[in-house]
Amino acid sequence: MAARSFRTEAVVLRSLRLGEADRIVHLASLEHGRIGAVARGIRKTTSKFGGRLEPLSHVELELTRGRGELHTVTGVQLLASHQRSRDDSYRLSVGLVGAEAVLKLFPEEEANQRAFQALTRFLDLLDDLPRPTTADGTPLPGDRAAFEPLVLSLQLKLLWVAGYLPHLESCAECGAAGPLGGFSARIGGAVCAQHAAGALPLSPDGLQGMQALLRAPLADANRVGLTDRGARDCHAVVTASYEFNGGFRLRSATQG
Repeated sequence: MAARSFRTEAVVLRSLRLGEADRIVHLASLEHGRIGAVARGIRKTTSKFGGRLEPLSHVELELTRGRGELHTVTGVQLLASHQRSRDDSYRLSVGLVGAEAVLKLFPEEEANQRAFQALTRFLDLLDDLPRPTTADGTPLPGDRAAFEPLVLSLQLKLLWVAGYLPHLESCAECGAAGPLGGFSARIGGAVCAQHAAGALPLSPDGLQGMQALLRAPLADANRVGLTDRGARDCHAVVTASYEFNGGFRLRSATQG
């Protein structure tokens, strides 16, 4: 029989109010995959958990197994607060897109070390992410977060880990080398003109940008030269992949 209590390293993906003083936290854990848990009394000023279970927090938890799907948090050690990301509206928006991607792509209580490591690396990089600006230095609005190269790179890598990596090197239908001008989630990748009926339009900037993001580590996402059109094409491909393979869209990627 499994031990009643256990410890795990985890990232808080989402936090929901429960009753007068409690919260339900959805977690990505290193050893156990997706976990749901109740943090009792966390909204009281005297809570022993303090602000350690905010979304994006990287923690080590002590949990007591529940009879159903929800466990109970009994202890929290903060490994990285990522407060800098939560205190900046743009970084927070980017971070929530990444967190929701993990939440939706990996819903099972099954360990996935590669996905967890990609998420924690993403959050470490997010703390120092500069806000994009116009040519005159004016910060761009938060609704640009879904097109941020760092979070697009994370999502492509998560699709890879989940087994949904788009085929981008040749036509996914006939194998032709190109030119490739569309993307079909049903077929599973980029397609040539002959098989582009019903496919998403895909520009050379989008195709080359996704290939570059997949080759580069997360730390180099902002150095691949992703254009605005390339970012929009990449976002469209990721969204179509989610819809076809998982039946979901990311709410955080459509909200400013």
